[in-house]
Amino acid sequence: MPVVSDRYRGQIIYHLVYNELITAARYRGTVTYQEIAQMMGLAITGNNMGTQVGHILGEISEDEHDQSRPMLSAIAVGVSGEPGPGFYTFARQLGQIGEDATTDQKKTFWKGQKKLVYETWKTPLRSG
Repeated sequence: MPVVSDRYRGQIIYHLVYNELITAARYRGTVTYQEIAQMMGLAITGNNMGTQVGHILGEISEDEHDQSRPMLSAIAVGVSGEPGPGFYTFARQLGQIGEDATTDQKKTFWKGQKKLVYETWKTPLRSG
């Protein structure tokens, strides 16, 4: 049973955001919540922006989790360069971290997911 209800799955915006995350991952980069909001045609601040960006990232991460891949949303960050609290809430819902995880444990989990995302989506080296 999905953790996140379908709001964006199957829509063009889902694929645009998903592809932007994969492109960033291939080059070991990040995508800001504000950049995602702009792609979605949302204001770059405010509660609605946070809710909608969080929802689409939740759908993407849930789909990745279902494919036994790391949380692609690990490379989506705020202006601080780190994920917001919704990332950790969703990780708990997916059973990736415990309810009682400390701040240090959460940060370690995030860094591990980010590394796994980069490894999963890295650009293959050409031979010869």
